[in-house]
Formats: sequence, C-alpha cells, structure tokens
Amino acid sequence: MKLAYSSNAYTRFTFAETAARIASLGYEGLELLADVPHAWPLSLLPTDVDRLRGILQEHHLQISNINAFMMRGVSDVRQPYWHPSWIEPDPFYRAIRREHTLRALRLAADLGAPGIQTEPGGPLPSGMARRHALRIFYDELMPCVELAEKLEVNLLIEPEPGLLIERFEQFLEFIAWIDSPAVGLNFDIGHAFCVGEDPQDWVEPMARWTRHYHIEDISAERVHHHLVPGEGAIDFPAVISAIKRTGYDGWITVELYPYIDNPDEAGRRAREVLLPLLEDGTAGRSVIRGTAGNRGNQGRP
Repeated sequence: MKLAYSSNAYTRFTFAETAARIASLGYEGLELLADVPHAWPLSLLPTDVDRLRGILQEHHLQISNINAFMMRGVSDVRQPYWHPSWIEPDPFYRAIRREHTLRALRLAADLGAPGIQTEPGGPLPSGMARRHALRIFYDELMPCVELAEKLEVNLLIEPEPGLLIERFEQFLEFIAWIDSPAVGLNFDIGHAFCVGEDPQDWVEPMARWTRHYHIEDISAERVHHHLVPGEGAIDFPAVISAIKRTGYDGWITVELYPYIDNPDEAGRRAREVLLPLLEDGTAGRSVIRGTAGNRGNQGRP
C-alpha cells in the first residue's frame, strides 16, 4: 500500500504549490481535487492537462484518485460540496453533476489516474421518496458508468453521513442494480465511524468493491468532522491490519480538508501516525476488478 494526501486541504494554494508541499512531506502520491483552484474540469484546456502532468512528474508524485465529489466551483450557497447533487429536483441542475463527472473521468484517463470518486446521490430533497431518489441517481449515473468502462477508469461511490447512501448496507443495495467492472467503493474510514459502523469490521465484507480508501480520524462523539489520524477515537492499528488481511495493494489517501490554515502540519502529523502501520505492506495501484455483464438486470430501481 502507498500513502497519499488529498489536495483538498490546499485550496488556498495553486496546484503547483500544493504538489511541491505534498512531495516535501514525503508522500508518494496525491489525490487531485477536480475543483477550483486545482483542476476544475469545465475550464481545463489540453495545455492545462499537460501542465498538471508536468507538475506531477517534476515532484515524482502519482495520482491516487481524482476527487470529483466536491464542487465548490459552482458556488451553491446551500453547501459547497454536495450541490448540485445527483438527485436535485431540477433535472437541468442535476445534469451539471453528471457532466462534471464525465469530464472528471476523461481527466483521469488523460492523467493516468486509477479512478475518480463521486457523492452517493446527495441530500434527499424534501418530499422526495427514497426509492424515487435512488432511481434518479441510477439513471443519471449510468452514462458515467458506460464512459468509465470505455476508458477503463474506476468510478467510485463514497458513502457520506447525511446523504442518500451513508451506510454500507445502502451501498450494497444500490450496487446490486449495477453490474459493471468499473463501479466500486471509495471506503472512507471516518465516514463509516460517523454512522456507527466500526470500519475494521467492514473492511473484509466490502473488500470486493473497495478500490480506494480515504483516511481521517473522528472524535468519540462520531460527529462528522475530519481530524488528523491519532487525534480522535478510531482504532487505526485495527483498521490497517484488517486492510492488509484483504490483500489490498492500492492507495490510502489522507483527507484533511478542514485544515486549510496549516495543511502541511496536519499532513506531517498524519504521515507520522500512519506510515509505521503501513511500512510492511506491499505497494501497488488500484485496478478495476470484477466481471463485466449486463447492467441493471436484477433488482433495478
């Protein structure tokens, strides 16, 4: 396994500055934020993609994942990350999320990234039935699934507290409708802890779907606020041990976006805690797993 740091902690820095800082901390990879100010897909020209590639090469960094969850570039006043969601009542507004995801998939292919992650539907709108919301999510996601298969890029769903899919049981319910080698799970260790699912107990059951991990700590109160690993209540030795037992050989990305005031110090402390737990693991890169087949034949929403 290799350790990366998400660039979403560096929204006060250019991507060039961000990459230099992450490399100086000793990380082997970074998660690229497909958002302002780093790589907003809507505004990227081919020369911009070449520039991103050159910066990564200069600092000897690999991309662990492309974060297509956050959409601060839209500047929705309700919440800068969740909106527009996959399940907005306005079909034209939710189409922005779909088109953003398609662009992020192409960016991943252009940069040689293993995959992208997206939000798990979004906040359930007032008056919308959950079943109806799941159907909308499915219908909007499928064009992205088809492109991910064509590009051989992972399209990962990330359960999040308070959104349509926040628990692993809900993820499994939804993934049963999609038979695709491209679709998998972004296993966020802190998110699992927030909703009462001790992550070490879910690593093995979810291993079939997991292509990438986010890692951060959470307080004992299980409030959704990312903390530096070792400064909350998650049992990281147990979590990392469980991951090793599955044979996972991909990336674990530290995600500490609340620490924009001092991302270097937060990243340094996180690495000091996590690296000794990973150091006897094997290095590798996430790959698409699974068997292709007909999509949505069983239990379709």
